[in-house]
Amino acid sequence: MTIAEAIQKAAARLSAHKVPNARLDAEVLFCHAVGRDRAWLLIHMQDTLDDQGLRIFEQSIDRRSAREPLQYITGAQEFWGLPFKVTPAVLIPRPETEFVVEAALKAVSGIPAPVIIDLGTGSGCIAVSLASGLQQAQVFAVDRSEKALEIARQNAQRNGVADRVRFLEGDLFGPFEELDLRGRVDVIATNPPYVKTGDLTGLQPEVRDFEPEMALIAGPEGTESAEKIILQAPEYLKERCPLIMEIGVGQTEALKKIIQGTGRYGSIEVLKDLAGIERVIVAEKK
Repeated sequence: MTIAEAIQKAAARLSAHKVPNARLDAEVLFCHAVGRDRAWLLIHMQDTLDDQGLRIFEQSIDRRSAREPLQYITGAQEFWGLPFKVTPAVLIPRPETEFVVEAALKAVSGIPAPVIIDLGTGSGCIAVSLASGLQQAQVFAVDRSEKALEIARQNAQRNGVADRVRFLEGDLFGPFEELDLRGRVDVIATNPPYVKTGDLTGLQPEVRDFEPEMALIAGPEGTESAEKIILQAPEYLKERCPLIMEIGVGQTEALKKIIQGTGRYGSIEVLKDLAGIERVIVAEKK
Protein backbone atom coordinates (compact mmCIF):
# COMPACT_ATOMS: atom_id res chain seq x y z
CA MET A 1 0.00 0.00 0.00
CA THR A 2 1.31 3.42 -0.92
CA ILE A 3 1.30 6.34 1.48
CA ALA A 4 -1.32 8.08 -0.69
CA GLU A 5 -3.60 5.04 -0.54
CA ALA A 6 -3.21 4.69 3.22
CA ILE A 7 -4.06 8.35 3.79
CA GLN A 8 -7.05 8.19 1.43
CA LYS A 9 -8.39 5.13 3.23
CA ALA A 10 -7.85 6.75 6.63
CA ALA A 11 -9.55 9.99 5.56
CA ALA A 12 -12.58 8.05 4.34
CA ARG A 13 -12.82 6.28 7.68
CA LEU A 14 -12.56 9.55 9.62
CA SER A 15 -15.25 11.09 7.41
CA ALA A 16 -17.52 8.14 8.12
CA HIS A 17 -17.17 8.94 11.83
CA LYS A 18 -18.03 12.61 11.16
CA VAL A 19 -14.55 13.85 12.06
CA PRO A 20 -14.10 17.44 10.83
CA ASN A 21 -11.18 18.09 8.45
CA ALA A 22 -10.77 14.35 7.89
CA ARG A 23 -8.15 14.58 5.14
CA LEU A 24 -5.99 17.08 7.01
CA ASP A 25 -6.21 15.06 10.22
CA ALA A 26 -5.21 11.90 8.35
CA GLU A 27 -2.14 13.65 6.94
CA VAL A 28 -1.16 15.11 10.32
CA LEU A 29 -1.53 11.73 12.01
CA PHE A 30 0.50 10.04 9.30
CA CYS A 31 3.34 12.53 9.75
CA HIS A 32 3.16 11.95 13.49
CA ALA A 33 3.26 8.17 13.04
CA VAL A 34 6.38 8.20 10.86
CA GLY A 35 8.12 11.20 12.42
CA ARG A 36 8.12 13.33 9.27
CA ASP A 37 6.72 16.73 8.31
CA ARG A 38 4.12 17.51 5.66
CA ALA A 39 6.73 18.78 3.19
CA TRP A 40 8.29 15.30 3.23
CA LEU A 41 4.85 13.75 2.86
CA LEU A 42 4.06 15.64 -0.35
CA ILE A 43 7.23 14.36 -1.98
CA HIS A 44 6.80 10.72 -0.87
CA MET A 45 3.09 10.10 -1.48
CA GLN A 46 3.79 7.23 -3.88
CA ASP A 47 6.25 5.44 -1.58
CA THR A 48 5.25 2.10 -0.12
CA LEU A 49 4.37 2.21 3.56
CA ASP A 50 6.12 -0.37 5.72
CA ASP A 51 4.16 -2.59 8.11
CA GLN A 52 5.33 -0.87 11.29
CA GLY A 53 4.48 2.61 10.02
CA LEU A 54 1.09 1.40 8.84
CA ARG A 55 0.34 -0.17 12.22
CA ILE A 56 1.19 2.98 14.16
CA PHE A 57 -0.81 5.08 11.71
CA GLU A 58 -3.86 2.83 11.96
CA GLN A 59 -3.74 2.97 15.75
CA SER A 60 -3.81 6.78 15.56
CA ILE A 61 -6.74 6.65 13.15
CA ASP A 62 -8.58 4.33 15.57
CA ARG A 63 -8.23 6.93 18.29
CA ARG A 64 -9.29 9.83 16.08
CA SER A 65 -12.27 7.84 14.78
CA ALA A 66 -13.41 7.59 18.40
CA ARG A 67 -13.29 11.44 18.33
CA GLU A 68 -10.25 11.73 20.57
CA PRO A 69 -8.79 15.19 19.87
CA LEU A 70 -5.96 15.31 17.37
CA GLN A 71 -3.81 17.22 19.86
CA TYR A 72 -4.05 14.49 22.48
CA ILE A 73 -2.94 11.91 19.93
CA THR A 74 0.04 13.94 18.75
CA GLY A 75 0.65 15.38 22.21
CA ALA A 76 1.23 18.85 20.80
CA GLN A 77 -0.46 22.17 20.05
CA GLU A 78 0.99 25.47 18.89
CA PHE A 79 -0.07 28.61 20.75
CA TRP A 80 1.22 32.16 20.31
CA GLY A 81 3.79 30.72 17.91
CA LEU A 82 5.22 28.47 20.63
CA PRO A 83 5.15 24.66 20.96
CA PHE A 84 3.10 23.24 23.83
CA LYS A 85 2.77 19.73 25.12
CA VAL A 86 -0.83 18.71 25.78
CA THR A 87 -2.36 15.65 27.43
CA PRO A 88 -5.89 14.86 28.67
CA ALA A 89 -4.83 16.51 31.95
CA VAL A 90 -5.10 19.96 30.33
CA LEU A 91 -7.46 21.93 28.15
CA ILE A 92 -6.22 22.20 24.57
CA PRO A 93 -5.08 25.81 23.94
CA ARG A 94 -7.37 27.63 21.51
CA PRO A 95 -6.56 30.54 19.19
CA GLU A 96 -9.22 32.64 20.97
CA THR A 97 -7.16 32.60 24.16
CA GLU A 98 -4.39 34.42 22.32
CA PHE A 99 -6.55 37.54 22.66
CA VAL A 100 -5.96 37.31 26.43
CA VAL A 101 -2.20 37.22 25.87
CA GLU A 102 -2.35 40.11 23.40
CA ALA A 103 -4.38 42.26 25.80
CA ALA A 104 -2.05 41.47 28.70
CA LEU A 105 1.05 42.41 26.71
CA LYS A 106 -0.59 45.69 25.77
CA ALA A 107 -1.52 46.36 29.40
CA VAL A 108 2.04 46.01 30.68
CA SER A 109 3.71 47.82 27.81
CA GLY A 110 6.19 50.22 29.34
CA ILE A 111 6.31 48.50 32.74
CA PRO A 112 9.94 47.36 33.23
CA ALA A 113 9.30 44.26 35.37
CA PRO A 114 5.59 43.48 35.52
CA VAL A 115 4.04 41.10 38.04
CA ILE A 116 1.45 38.86 36.39
CA ILE A 117 -0.96 36.22 37.68
CA ASP A 118 -2.42 33.48 35.46
CA LEU A 119 -5.36 31.75 37.14
CA GLY A 120 -6.24 28.21 36.02
CA THR A 121 -3.08 27.93 33.96
CA GLY A 122 -3.71 24.42 32.57
CA SER A 123 -1.05 23.79 29.92
CA GLY A 124 0.57 27.06 30.94
CA CYS A 125 -0.17 28.62 27.56
CA ILE A 126 -0.98 32.10 28.90
CA ALA A 127 1.78 32.21 31.53
CA VAL A 128 4.48 30.79 29.25
CA SER A 129 3.53 33.02 26.32
CA LEU A 130 3.64 36.13 28.50
CA ALA A 131 6.94 35.14 30.09
CA SER A 132 8.36 34.48 26.64
CA GLY A 133 7.48 37.98 25.48
CA LEU A 134 8.45 39.76 28.71
CA GLN A 135 12.02 39.01 29.68
CA GLN A 136 11.82 40.81 33.05
CA ALA A 137 8.33 39.69 34.05
CA GLN A 138 7.54 37.77 37.22
CA VAL A 139 4.69 35.38 36.41
CA PHE A 140 2.67 33.35 38.91
CA ALA A 141 0.59 30.50 37.46
CA VAL A 142 -2.04 28.65 39.50
CA ASP A 143 -4.04 25.48 38.94
CA ARG A 144 -6.02 23.05 41.09
CA SER A 145 -4.67 20.08 39.16
CA GLU A 146 -1.26 18.69 40.06
CA LYS A 147 -1.17 16.83 36.72
CA ALA A 148 -1.89 20.02 34.81
CA LEU A 149 0.86 21.86 36.66
CA GLU A 150 3.35 19.17 35.70
CA ILE A 151 2.51 19.70 32.02
CA ALA A 152 2.72 23.48 32.48
CA ARG A 153 6.17 23.15 34.07
CA GLN A 154 7.34 21.05 31.13
CA ASN A 155 6.05 23.70 28.73
CA ALA A 156 7.85 26.45 30.61
CA GLN A 157 11.05 24.41 30.42
CA ARG A 158 10.53 23.65 26.72
CA ASN A 159 10.10 27.33 25.92
CA GLY A 160 12.98 28.57 28.05
CA VAL A 161 10.99 30.50 30.68
CA ALA A 162 11.07 28.13 33.66
CA ASP A 163 13.07 30.67 35.66
CA ARG A 164 10.40 33.36 35.20
CA VAL A 165 7.22 31.41 35.98
CA ARG A 166 6.35 30.19 39.46
CA PHE A 167 3.72 27.45 39.48
CA LEU A 168 1.41 27.09 42.47
CA GLU A 169 -1.18 24.41 43.24
CA GLY A 170 -4.53 25.60 44.55
CA ASP A 171 -7.89 27.13 43.73
CA LEU A 172 -7.81 30.62 42.21
CA PHE A 173 -6.26 33.09 44.69
CA GLY A 174 -5.88 30.54 47.49
CA PRO A 175 -2.11 30.02 47.04
CA PHE A 176 -1.49 33.76 47.27
CA GLU A 177 -2.80 34.20 50.79
CA GLU A 178 0.68 33.61 52.21
CA LEU A 179 2.52 35.60 49.54
CA ASP A 180 3.06 39.35 49.66
CA LEU A 181 1.20 40.15 46.44
CA ARG A 182 -1.80 42.20 47.58
CA GLY A 183 -1.88 45.44 45.63
CA ARG A 184 1.29 44.52 43.71
CA VAL A 185 -0.01 42.81 40.56
CA ASP A 186 0.06 44.57 37.19
CA VAL A 187 -2.19 42.10 35.32
CA ILE A 188 -4.39 39.15 36.17
CA ALA A 189 -4.94 37.07 33.03
CA THR A 190 -7.20 34.04 32.98
CA ASN A 191 -9.24 31.63 30.89
CA PRO A 192 -11.56 30.25 33.58
CA PRO A 193 -14.22 27.56 33.14
CA TYR A 194 -17.31 29.13 31.59
CA VAL A 195 -19.53 26.30 30.32
CA LYS A 196 -22.90 25.78 31.98
CA THR A 197 -23.37 22.41 33.65
CA GLY A 198 -26.39 21.69 31.49
CA ASP A 199 -24.53 22.50 28.27
CA LEU A 200 -21.88 19.78 28.62
CA THR A 201 -23.83 17.11 26.76
CA GLY A 202 -24.26 19.39 23.76
CA LEU A 203 -20.56 19.99 23.23
CA GLN A 204 -18.53 18.30 20.49
CA PRO A 205 -17.45 14.75 21.44
CA GLU A 206 -13.80 15.87 21.35
CA VAL A 207 -14.54 18.34 24.14
CA ARG A 208 -17.29 16.55 26.06
CA ASP A 209 -15.66 13.14 26.24
CA PHE A 210 -11.95 13.95 26.45
CA GLU A 211 -11.08 17.39 27.80
CA PRO A 212 -10.95 17.85 31.60
CA GLU A 213 -14.37 18.74 32.95
CA MET A 214 -12.73 20.75 35.73
CA ALA A 215 -11.40 23.18 33.12
CA LEU A 216 -14.73 23.46 31.29
CA ILE A 217 -17.66 23.52 33.69
CA ALA A 218 -18.23 26.58 35.87
CA GLY A 219 -21.65 25.71 37.28
CA PRO A 220 -25.36 26.07 36.44
CA GLU A 221 -24.99 29.64 35.14
CA GLY A 222 -21.56 29.33 33.52
CA THR A 223 -20.36 32.51 35.23
CA GLU A 224 -19.57 31.12 38.68
CA SER A 225 -15.79 30.91 38.26
CA ALA A 226 -15.61 34.31 36.60
CA GLU A 227 -17.61 35.88 39.43
CA LYS A 228 -15.22 34.53 42.08
CA ILE A 229 -12.29 35.98 40.16
CA ILE A 230 -13.99 39.35 39.66
CA LEU A 231 -14.72 39.67 43.37
CA GLN A 232 -11.21 38.77 44.55
CA ALA A 233 -8.99 40.29 41.86
CA PRO A 234 -9.04 43.91 43.17
CA GLU A 235 -7.30 42.74 46.36
CA TYR A 236 -4.22 41.88 44.31
CA LEU A 237 -4.24 44.38 41.45
CA LYS A 238 -2.51 47.74 41.57
CA GLU A 239 -4.69 50.76 40.96
CA ARG A 240 -5.66 51.23 37.29
CA CYS A 241 -4.43 47.74 36.43
CA PRO A 242 -6.63 45.19 34.65
CA LEU A 243 -8.26 41.84 35.07
CA ILE A 244 -8.23 40.24 31.61
CA MET A 245 -10.53 37.27 31.25
CA GLU A 246 -11.80 35.03 28.47
CA ILE A 247 -15.58 34.68 28.60
CA GLY A 248 -18.27 32.43 27.18
CA VAL A 249 -20.61 33.38 24.36
CA GLY A 250 -23.49 35.51 25.60
CA GLN A 251 -21.97 36.19 29.04
CA THR A 252 -20.88 39.79 28.50
CA GLU A 253 -23.82 41.61 30.05
CA ALA A 254 -24.04 39.31 33.08
CA LEU A 255 -20.35 39.75 33.80
CA LYS A 256 -20.48 43.51 33.28
CA LYS A 257 -23.24 43.67 35.87
CA ILE A 258 -21.12 41.69 38.35
CA ILE A 259 -18.08 43.87 37.68
CA GLN A 260 -20.03 47.11 38.08
CA GLY A 261 -21.74 45.78 41.19
CA THR A 262 -18.43 45.46 43.05
CA GLY A 263 -17.83 49.20 42.82
CA ARG A 264 -14.11 48.44 42.54
CA TYR A 265 -13.57 48.67 38.81
CA GLY A 266 -13.51 51.62 36.44
CA SER A 267 -13.40 51.11 32.69
CA ILE A 268 -14.64 47.90 31.09
CA GLU A 269 -13.58 46.89 27.58
CA VAL A 270 -14.87 43.90 25.61
CA LEU A 271 -12.70 42.40 22.87
CA LYS A 272 -14.12 40.46 19.94
CA ASP A 273 -12.42 37.53 18.21
CA LEU A 274 -11.93 37.26 14.44
CA ALA A 275 -15.46 35.91 14.07
CA GLY A 276 -16.89 39.00 15.79
CA ILE A 277 -17.75 37.10 18.99
CA GLU A 278 -17.25 38.89 22.31
CA ARG A 279 -14.44 36.79 23.73
CA VAL A 280 -12.40 38.74 26.31
CA ILE A 281 -13.38 41.24 28.99
CA VAL A 282 -10.86 43.75 30.36
CA ALA A 283 -11.86 45.37 33.65
CA GLU A 284 -9.56 47.99 35.13
CA LYS A 285 -9.34 48.41 38.89
CA LYS A 286 -10.19 51.92 40.07
